[in-house]
Amino acid sequence: MTKKILSFDIDNTLNEPKMPIFPEMAELLAKLSQKYIVAPISGQKYDQFLVQIINNLPKSAKLENFHLFVGQGTQYYAYVDGNWKQIFNFALTPEQVDGICGALEKAAKALGYWDESVLAPDDEIIENRESMIAYSAIGQKAGVKAKQDWDPDMTKRNEIAKLAAQYAPEYEFEVAGTTTINGFVPGQNKEFGMNHMMEELKVTKPEILYFGDMTQPGGNDYPVVQMGIETITVANWQETANVLRGIIATSID
Repeated sequence: MTKKILSFDIDNTLNEPKMPIFPEMAELLAKLSQKYIVAPISGQKYDQFLVQIINNLPKSAKLENFHLFVGQGTQYYAYVDGNWKQIFNFALTPEQVDGICGALEKAAKALGYWDESVLAPDDEIIENRESMIAYSAIGQKAGVKAKQDWDPDMTKRNEIAKLAAQYAPEYEFEVAGTTTINGFVPGQNKEFGMNHMMEELKVTKPEILYFGDMTQPGGNDYPVVQMGIETITVANWQETANVLRGIIATSID
């Protein structure tokens, strides 16, 4: 079946962690938007979708074909009448925020992975993203290399996630990004987001091609694999770019 949607994780798939996409990737996405729906889905906040992707696109990009699935698809933004509009937001309650934050902080401190001294000014270890919570061990603003070096084999994050789940079994904790653990209401992972994507955009699984770097069991892209959606595993944005150049060469004049 012909693909209608190209869907992407963000960090280490379209860019380097928390960095704007490179001009080459921006041009590729703009060209693809002439024919396909481009639908990034990530645990990140809405403003990071703008900073890292949308604000870097050339004028040739067809913005109405970009659909932003924020917080693993628990929030959805579409470009309507010249502006970005929030279509839905499955926001956490204050009690849920406190429960998830408390479990992550308690687990990180118990394991010795809580160090506020390494944070950049105005940074934080735990971030409320409205519909999910993100623990980032050395902060959101740490450099790319520092993030990549902190937990390359995911051992630390797996330990924290496992212990947090023991402290708060009513929530789910999932490894993501390079230093991140996502905490959320059970079931609101990327499978939840992809199901809502299909509902909102009126497509079926065979019409989606997904790109992600954490497709292994326990990774935040793995639920997409389990759904049976065709998935391409990449190690970095350059590998994604290579595949996208091939798609453009064979499907876009």
